[in-house]
Amino acid sequence: MSLPHDALPEASVLEQAFKCEIEDASGAKIQFGSLFAEQKTVVVFVRQFFCGQYVSQLATVPEAALEAASTKLVVIGCGDYRVLEHYKDLTEFHGSIYADSSLQLYQLFGMISNLAVTPSDQEKPSYITRSRLAGAWVGWKNGPMKAPSLMGKQGPIRQLGGDFVFGPGNQCTFAHRMRHTEDHIEVADLMKTAGVIL
Repeated sequence: MSLPHDALPEASVLEQAFKCEIEDASGAKIQFGSLFAEQKTVVVFVRQFFCGQYVSQLATVPEAALEAASTKLVVIGCGDYRVLEHYKDLTEFHGSIYADSSLQLYQLFGMISNLAVTPSDQEKPSYITRSRLAGAWVGWKNGPMKAPSLMGKQGPIRQLGGDFVFGPGNQCTFAHRMRHTEDHIEVADLMKTAGVIL
């Protein structure tokens, strides 16, 4: 199901998604909707777990700024939960990270798959700090070379993610689905949609 990149999920989709289970770093299953039942939560769905430039930038968001806006920040990836601790170390992100290895949420929220890059008439976002060749090398070095046992567990390389604001409760107030592999919304803009002042 492909949706306009900024379309809010319909209520029926939210109801299904909130019941989906995701996994934490120990493999324990939790219900997606429990993440924001009581509190507004920025949820970033990332691509495969060996690609961490955007989450490294998310890691710089001050905890005090999130607390002042009564907002949580959560990352969800499409790989195996056994990659999560490695991914935290790679990105230096100390918040909550979960795995949706079944891709249920990615599919329900209409996220697409491709390997397209930033169109030539558009500026790359600030989190893309390396050339594509350098990015591929760093991903290989930090993934299969550093942790060969995790090879194949990072998630589908074509799967794109998106950036959402959920809660409190059964609501979504912001949605941005990636249209290509370099299309997460700027971190400052994402935080602004949630009322987080950087």
